[in-house]
Amino acid sequence: MLVSPHIWRATRCNFALSPEVQLLAALRFYAVGSFLEVMGDGTGLSKASVSRSLAAVTPILLRHAQAHIQMPTTREEICQVHQGFHGMAGIPRVIGVVDGTLIPILNPSLVDPCWIGRKHFSAINTQVVVDHEGLITDIVARWPGGTHDSYVFVNSAVGQKAAREEFGWSFLLGDSGYPLRSYLVTPVTNPATPAEERFNEAHTDTRTHIERMFGRWKSRFRCIHRSWGGLRLTPAKSCGVIVVTAMLHNMAVRAGADEPPPLDEDEDSMKMTMPHLRTLDLRTMPEQHSTKPVSTEDRSSSTCFSDFTSLSPVTKQSAEHKPTPLIPKH
Repeated sequence: MLVSPHIWRATRCNFALSPEVQLLAALRFYAVGSFLEVMGDGTGLSKASVSRSLAAVTPILLRHAQAHIQMPTTREEICQVHQGFHGMAGIPRVIGVVDGTLIPILNPSLVDPCWIGRKHFSAINTQVVVDHEGLITDIVARWPGGTHDSYVFVNSAVGQKAAREEFGWSFLLGDSGYPLRSYLVTPVTNPATPAEERFNEAHTDTRTHIERMFGRWKSRFRCIHRSWGGLRLTPAKSCGVIVVTAMLHNMAVRAGADEPPPLDEDEDSMKMTMPHLRTLDLRTMPEQHSTKPVSTEDRSSSTCFSDFTSLSPVTKQSAEHKPTPLIPKH
């Protein structure tokens, strides 16, 4: 009932796809990440039909993302998260672990290096906050792969809320790629005492929780995993699919679904199966980029989900190589 009224269309076609079939086709694509795989499942759908179903279903599911991806707000929820993280390694008052992950996409530009991330393939740099149960409590999927994690955090709604001390005495845990703040705790750079070494060990034990969540998330939804070639969609549509899979991941965790089998993360083996994600030699890139800068306004009053209410065209980087969001605030 959440999807059917919005994608049902009056038509005189004899074999028009029902809303249920369109939804199942989209869910199957999220799970396997290949249009051809969906076609080969005996559904009788063409590649074009699966593509249209995906384009129709994804924006509808995005409307419900905010109801399933939320930071803890009540006193009970915050205390429960504090206790959960404290039980892992003894660090108190942790409200979440933040980290970025690269979601591979089809390279949209052969001359713009902003899409190439630290792992040398084109991607969307997706920031995720995770709680003690492995639930995604915040997600930002709107920046090119070459954008630094700290820049994404500073310009995100959760980062701005933390800076305004809206989380009270609670703080986030992040790796050394983030700046040390009162609301964002990172490891000690050069531990000199046993206490600092023990803190780094506890920090690592707690932070690996989000790495394991990334593995389960990408294994459950192969469309965002490198082993299946990444998302062969436009960057704007890819951002929408990423948020939808995060919402479905939370629904699966809350429902007690079985954990998916782990996938091989070996990069050498995946490069052989993904020629379209080939790396680019940045030394051969032209120095000039005839692109128009995009205004990045203060997003403190909005959440990442407002970016996907309308999948607007993707904008490029400016000539000064300043990172710009894929879907700017309207």
